[in-house]
Amino acid sequence: MSKPTIILATSNGVGMGHLARATAVAIALKEVANPIIVSMAGGIAEIPEFLDIRCEYIPGRDRLWMPRQKWDKYLRDRLLALIDETDAKVLSFDGVVPYPGLFATRISKRRFTLVWIRRGLWQKNLLRFALPWYSKVMDFVIEPGDIARAYDFGPTSKRSDAVLTSPVSLFTKDTALSRIQARTILGLDPNRPAVLVQLGTGDSDVNEKMTAALNGLLGWKDLQVVVTKAAVNKDGISLAPEGLDIKTVRYFPLAKLLKAFDASICATGYNGVHELLPAQIPTVFVSNIRGTDDQEARARWCQDFGFALRADQSDLSDITNTVKKLQDPEVRAQLNAQCAKLPELTGGAQIAKILFDLATQAEGTKQGISSGIFRRIVYVGIRRSTLIYRFIKPHKINQLTPNGTISFNETTNPAELHEFIKSTTRFEHLVSGASETYRIRREEIASEAYSAPLVIKKR
Repeated sequence: MSKPTIILATSNGVGMGHLARATAVAIALKEVANPIIVSMAGGIAEIPEFLDIRCEYIPGRDRLWMPRQKWDKYLRDRLLALIDETDAKVLSFDGVVPYPGLFATRISKRRFTLVWIRRGLWQKNLLRFALPWYSKVMDFVIEPGDIARAYDFGPTSKRSDAVLTSPVSLFTKDTALSRIQARTILGLDPNRPAVLVQLGTGDSDVNEKMTAALNGLLGWKDLQVVVTKAAVNKDGISLAPEGLDIKTVRYFPLAKLLKAFDASICATGYNGVHELLPAQIPTVFVSNIRGTDDQEARARWCQDFGFALRADQSDLSDITNTVKKLQDPEVRAQLNAQCAKLPELTGGAQIAKILFDLATQAEGTKQGISSGIFRRIVYVGIRRSTLIYRFIKPHKINQLTPNGTISFNETTNPAELHEFIKSTTRFEHLVSGASETYRIRREEIASEAYSAPLVIKKR
């Protein structure tokens, strides 16, 4: 029996949580299925080469490289073309709000199962009113567990439409490298302390939190500070105080190298919490209150049960003072010992099994609604409500003026992929090993989606 193809689609969220979960599931699927990750997140560039998983990048609607009203159809056509190319049996989506274009794939006559991997711990915002409708269009809903689920009082917490699993983590004791191995890869001194900082930069308040956190590390003798994004503002001005030895690194999955660090400072996102704590890294969490994820609830749980320290994200002096506590070896030892009590997080394997079972079970035994007319009604309603919601609360725009060409490329090289994703060229990424039929269909989709005259470059 040949392996079924399962497509794991993700949105471009505030952090890497969606893509990290999809990657953990894909790794667990590799022995029994052919997983393909499609994502709007730039971090997808690291996956094909480092993990040998087939991937496609899809430009998000926030790039504004085509008329907004065309993007949903473009997404639908991209996904359906990939389903036709690979004979995929399951299309899963990990994201807060499934796009109308994703729903539209279910109106087609293709036989596949549509799955929503819906994280819990939602903040109470307007999106909660659409939850029942989102779920009805799906064939199946999965909720990846959260170690802080006891503190979840949001709109998903009382719903019974999802299958709950263990939390998902890219960190596993079996695949994590030793302290010496990890430090060798990162180019760190094996005998000096090292701290990992993952707070992000961009808006002024986020930049201020980064500076406040780094100030808390001053005075730590011989310290090495590792950041995953350069600690500079949009003008290239350093956000770090004088006197810190800072190194910027890129590595995916960083979960393999966590044993290199004596401590960390991190936003309280899903993947940060579910990687750092199982790795027993003493951590200060500084929550990001943007988006739907209730990071403050997760941070309070971590602190209340002694697994991490929580800094008040609204108080810069508290961030600095809380980070300073990490310099105390006794504090680090207490946090490390408490984290050792956490159970193994097996959600990636559990979700992989669910998706494999859906891909191989008999047609007609799946959850969800069967009426095509009802799906169309729901689709139209959701698309209109989504446009209204985004008019009220628009995405932060990540727009570059396109140069009028489309570049079709199958590259799996991380540096090349990053360059294409960031560039002003409309980049159409093709899954490795794509057929000529698929390439022709993708050219048709691109030609219809982009309104300006275009020159197609192939490679």
